[in-house]
Amino acid sequence: MAPETMATEVLELFNMDSYVNVELDTEDSEAVVEEDALVGGAQGEEEDEDSGTDYLNVETPGTRLLRAERNVGSNSSLPDVFQTNNLLFYERFKAYQDYMLGDCKTSEVWAFISEYLDKVVEPCDWQALWSTQVFDILVEVEDVDYKELKASVKLALPLQFEARGCELNEESMRVLLDATQHKVALQELQVVYDESGEFDQTALAIEHLRFFCKHIWRKWDEEDEDDEFDYFVRSLEPRLRLYYDILEDRVPTGLVAEYHSLLSRCSQRFHQFSSLRNDLNSDSESELDNVSMVEGLRLYEEMETLRRKLRIIENPLIRYVLGYQGSNRQQFVQTRGPRASGGHVVHVVTASTTAGQLLCLLQDRLQPLCSDEHTEIQFHSDPVLAIGACYQGDTVIILPGHYCVSSSIFLPDSITIEGFGLSDEVVIEKKNKGDSFVESMGANVKISNIKFIEHDAIEGILCVRQGRLEMENCVLQCDTTGVIVRSSAQLAMSMCDIYGSKGAGVEVYPGSVCSLVGNGIHHCKEGILIKDFADVLDVMPRITMENNVIHNNEGYGVILVKRNGAAEVEAKPATQDMFEAAPAENPPAVTTEECPSKTSSTLMSSDPSTSSISAGCSTPELPSGSTASRKLQLVRQLSRNKEPVSTQADEGLMERQEMFVSIKGNEFKRNGLANFGTFLY
Repeated sequence: MAPETMATEVLELFNMDSYVNVELDTEDSEAVVEEDALVGGAQGEEEDEDSGTDYLNVETPGTRLLRAERNVGSNSSLPDVFQTNNLLFYERFKAYQDYMLGDCKTSEVWAFISEYLDKVVEPCDWQALWSTQVFDILVEVEDVDYKELKASVKLALPLQFEARGCELNEESMRVLLDATQHKVALQELQVVYDESGEFDQTALAIEHLRFFCKHIWRKWDEEDEDDEFDYFVRSLEPRLRLYYDILEDRVPTGLVAEYHSLLSRCSQRFHQFSSLRNDLNSDSESELDNVSMVEGLRLYEEMETLRRKLRIIENPLIRYVLGYQGSNRQQFVQTRGPRASGGHVVHVVTASTTAGQLLCLLQDRLQPLCSDEHTEIQFHSDPVLAIGACYQGDTVIILPGHYCVSSSIFLPDSITIEGFGLSDEVVIEKKNKGDSFVESMGANVKISNIKFIEHDAIEGILCVRQGRLEMENCVLQCDTTGVIVRSSAQLAMSMCDIYGSKGAGVEVYPGSVCSLVGNGIHHCKEGILIKDFADVLDVMPRITMENNVIHNNEGYGVILVKRNGAAEVEAKPATQDMFEAAPAENPPAVTTEECPSKTSSTLMSSDPSTSSISAGCSTPELPSGSTASRKLQLVRQLSRNKEPVSTQADEGLMERQEMFVSIKGNEFKRNGLANFGTFLY
């Protein structure tokens, strides 16, 4: 095969326009990189004691980075590279905040990155692996163009490479390099391991650039011309936190899948919008161009909707307040329905028991349940296994004991679960991470006399996704979030105790039915959080609250989440004026990142008597300038919310809301902010 033909095939496989998107993460390693060598900082001023480059000046020579070894048993002759892809959150955070981006605006991002690389990346005479989806090949760097973020390279001889899906030789690679003018994107280079320590900063700087391009920067970010907000605060920090939250299993699996889907769809719409904008003649008044402008408006509005959803997921505060509507796991938990024989089974759960306890069980519960002498009784030592063996109509009786489980409890069928004794005597504890502890999806599920203890559940201790759940005389000791009642689900809870939630004790979604009678909800961040942020198609929740004691919660006893109606404005029809260069969009809802002086727990004023409490940040007016270089860019949607997130005490909330079916006999005391409040966003 001729070298030119071979290089052409390589070029077809390797899209040189997608340098930024090539995935270059090396395989996971258990090695932990020492803190001093992880922050890729500029070669800072000598007087700065926290320059991030102190290790360059230490007396002990040698690298402080670890080696990322090639696969054991591989026949590759390629050298090892620096291990840099396992940096911790605070290490990347410090590098981007203190050395790489600082307080730059969106329009200044790449200038700041270029300046940073100019200070820390060696200009020449170092080796690297040029890594793409098609090949890895050893090259020598002769020069670095910091503005273009590219390096001039030549092949290292003798030729060392690994090819995937194509055949390569020295001639074909020379043709490929000639086609690229011997320039390679910096983020496609992995610095070859060197024990001297001379290239530590170069390896770290390129890793920070690679991570930024792959996980932080979005192609539509460059459309923002808003210089009123720091890019780090507005975009980088929320995305960086979300990346590590996902990595550490702190985000529901279904939400992760939705986030990646939204990213893909938004990227596709942006590509379509950009292509349409570039093809449009702004001076033309032809019918075809007018049609294109209308299509551009549609794409822009759809893209802005997707971007808004992405910002909600990226923002930790808004992600919690607005919540997540679905879960991918429920589709894998299938209902069993009734047994083919038509009978019911009683499942008894106990690790061990006494003769007297067994006699009481027989007299008090088994005889009434087993009127038919042929009724089957099964014994289990694990409540999760007992529940997993149930069919519709079965009963699970759990004898006193402390049961530690390692998996979530799914209730897809209509069954009854009851503790035989007081709720504090029958304890089920889940210690490991998961989306939620108990998930109810059955048409009519009943739980009574059990204490649930939860640790690290992302979506809460109990989630009613669909169907109806009746819960009586239970204790729910939360560690993260409390009880969640999803849209179209029903919860009837009576004589229960909920405490310890870092979120709300009970979260009620639009379209749900929630009856709370005689419960205690205390020592949570919020008592009851009602989500009425509805699309116009959503139905208001129906809530009954009688004889509950809601006390000692950090925020409000009852808080309603809703859109700020004052900001709702109808969008204008498409006109030529709407296709001028657009000013940048308004910032997303105020977050703890945008207001460093406010934490999520102090977003609201600590004075319960305050009648109106704002988030502590305001949205400045944005300039309306235009950019002549763009042929087409739509104005921001006029219906976008221009008000910051705010909360306000609202003692008349209960009387005004149609969602409350019945309210009587409730007692509110010692809640941190007020008994009732409204969260506007």
